Amino acid sequence: MTKESSYTAKLPGPDGLYDYTPDEDAIWGELYRRQMKLLADTACREYLDGVKMLGLKPDKVPQLLDVNRRLNETTGFGVEGVPALIPPSRFYELLSQGKFPLATFLRRREHIDYIEEPDLFHEVFGHCPMLTNQSYANFVRHFGETAVRLGKGYSWHLFRIFWFTVEFGLINTPQGRRCFGAGIVSSPSEAKAAMEGKACEFRPFDLLSVLRTPYRIDILQPIYYVIDSFADLEAIVEQDIEATILKAKSLGDFAPAFEAKAS
Repeated sequence: MTKESSYTAKLPGPDGLYDYTPDEDAIWGELYRRQMKLLADTACREYLDGVKMLGLKPDKVPQLLDVNRRLNETTGFGVEGVPALIPPSRFYELLSQGKFPLATFLRRREHIDYIEEPDLFHEVFGHCPMLTNQSYANFVRHFGETAVRLGKGYSWHLFRIFWFTVEFGLINTPQGRRCFGAGIVSSPSEAKAAMEGKACEFRPFDLLSVLRTPYRIDILQPIYYVIDSFADLEAIVEQDIEATILKAKSLGDFAPAFEAKAS
C-alpha cells in the first residue's frame, strides 16, 4: 500500500513495551467482548483455542512481547511491530522469516466499527490466534517464502491467495462452515455477513479460481472460498504457484462480483 496513513505507529519503550492509554484499553476491551460474543458460534475451534493460548483478555491492550513469546512457544512463529503501511516486499520478507508484521496503533473511537487500514486489534485479535495452529503457521511462512522467491511480478496475484485465506478464509467443520480469516473474525459486519450467507457466494477453494478472482477491500465480501482442513492450506504452497499464476494471467480475471469503486 502506498497511501498515507491517518495514524502514527507507536514506538516501544526501552523495555520493549508499548504505552497504551486507558481509553485505548477501553476500546480494545469493547471490541474484544463484542467479537468474542459473536464468534462463539461462528469462528472455528482452532481460532477460539488460539485466543486462549495467547492469553488475550478484554482488560488491557496486549503487548507484542507477550504475543511473540506465546507464539514462539506454540508454533515457532513470531511478530514484529511495523508502521501501519509497509511495502509488499517487506511484508512478504517478514512472513518468510516466520514473523507476522503487526501495526502497533489502535483505532480511535470514531473508527471503532470500521477502519480500512489494519490496526492492532485487526492484527492481534484477527491474525495471531490462528498462528498458534502449526499447519496454518507453516502455510503463512511458506507463502512468504514463495512470494520472496517469485518477486514483484507475481505479487498482485499472490495476494489474492492471502486475501481469500488469511484475511477472508472459511473452513468446513462438523458443526458447519466456520470463519478463520482475520478480516472476518475482527469485523462484526463481516462475520455476520459470512455466516448468514444471504448476499454472498461460497466456493470450494481452488487455486486457479482464487487467482482469477478480483476483490475490493472496502466492502463486505461477495465471494468466500472455503477449505476443508488446515492441511489444505499447506498443500496450496506445495503446488506450482508460478505456473498457476501464469495460467491465471492467460485466462484473465473472472467478472467482478461487485461494482467498480467510484474514483
